[in-house]
Amino acid sequence: MEEKFTYHVSAQFHQHDRSIVELEHGAPRTIHFSAPPEFGGEPGFWTPEHFLIAALASCFVATFKGVARNSNLEYQGIEVGVEGILEKDVQGLRFTKLIVRPVAIIFEEQERERTEHLLEKVQRICLVAHSLSGTIELEPKILVESPVTV
Repeated sequence: MEEKFTYHVSAQFHQHDRSIVELEHGAPRTIHFSAPPEFGGEPGFWTPEHFLIAALASCFVATFKGVARNSNLEYQGIEVGVEGILEKDVQGLRFTKLIVRPVAIIFEEQERERTEHLLEKVQRICLVAHSLSGTIELEPKILVESPVTV
């Protein structure tokens, strides 16, 4: 049996829309779940491993929304991809590394540095992030887009 597995999930929020979480390869809205195929489960379903990293992705989005609001940051949206690496160590299988890849979409270039600091703050205060024992790496990206008028 392999001793390392990787899982991917993304979460996002855009102004005038709802927050969502998606598996990399899609899943139905009703949450049917199974053990991962590599552990004898059925393919194409959410797994407990995906739920854990989806909790991290969605917590990051929700925390960013609150931090941005409290900091009066105007932004178009945030998309957060999370890669969870499950490995076998002396205690058995566990998530050893979680790579959080937020993409914040802001309106003004001069807000780039402040947005980077806010993303770092979100990593520190996100309840799910600081509840996990694996290493969490932040790989932020900032995009600048002009506001769309409706």
